[in-house]
Amino acid sequence: MFREKEGKAVLITLQNDQLTVTIDSLGAQMQTLVAADTTDYLWGGDKAYWASRATMIFPFVGRLHEGRYTLDGASYPLGSHGFLRHSETRVVRHSPAEALFELTDSPETLRQYPRRFLLEIHYQLSGAALTTTMTVHNWDDRVMPFALGGHPGFRVPLENGLAFEDYALDFSGPAQCHLMSDRALATGEVVDYPLQDGLLPLHHGLFDRDAIILTTASRRVRLFSNKGQRSVTLSHPGLPYLGIWHTPNSDAPFVCLEPWLAMPGRDGVVEDLMTAPGLVRLAPGASYENGWTIAVS
Repeated sequence: MFREKEGKAVLITLQNDQLTVTIDSLGAQMQTLVAADTTDYLWGGDKAYWASRATMIFPFVGRLHEGRYTLDGASYPLGSHGFLRHSETRVVRHSPAEALFELTDSPETLRQYPRRFLLEIHYQLSGAALTTTMTVHNWDDRVMPFALGGHPGFRVPLENGLAFEDYALDFSGPAQCHLMSDRALATGEVVDYPLQDGLLPLHHGLFDRDAIILTTASRRVRLFSNKGQRSVTLSHPGLPYLGIWHTPNSDAPFVCLEPWLAMPGRDGVVEDLMTAPGLVRLAPGASYENGWTIAVS
């Protein structure tokens, strides 16, 4: 069910001696990621730049050409990153170390996505790390095509006295870049990305053409500054793509590190989800699991 029809938020808190995490039942989206020294590593959702904080993605990553796709011979509308972000999830269980949220099909989801499903979003806190696991169960009698991922934003700078340009992303190896059109749709072109000894120094102009989408051998990225003490490491071993983004043509004081299962739709192609590249095609009655871990210094 969608928040617009549901009313008040349900906020869940996870806590240990190193991290305090709050999660909103709307989209099972993190709201804070606070270390023991009271530093909140997560972007705060300033509407002047980007109102979200850590969008969860399902059942498609990114945009679609003309904002629609086809499945079973019919056409369906679907917004950027799917409907999970706008959907009210149910809190199944909750303790200081973990929380489990779930979303099932509803009249609202079926209007956009004609499959019956159960989606579970599990958060597990361990030391200074938070692991997010998404599990999809196909409750339909037909094959279920989908993609999933995350869209967490992190404050940059993380410390007083530093600037956005003092930070870099460390991939510990080479990266390939998947080129996007001016409409933020996939072109199908892949090129080597020019890193500096495995590093991508940050500056605001990087995102003037929207997201940078990379694949790396390590499937791990660290946000850090040589001038500071605090860092964030995102590990996404089962998700091949990493989107890197902040609000285009702005001085936004954050960067999103987005682990994705698949690419956005192709420019000029109304995707058929049964043939679109990279999607999982889940058999009736089957389940699929994937996720990522965020660790702070």
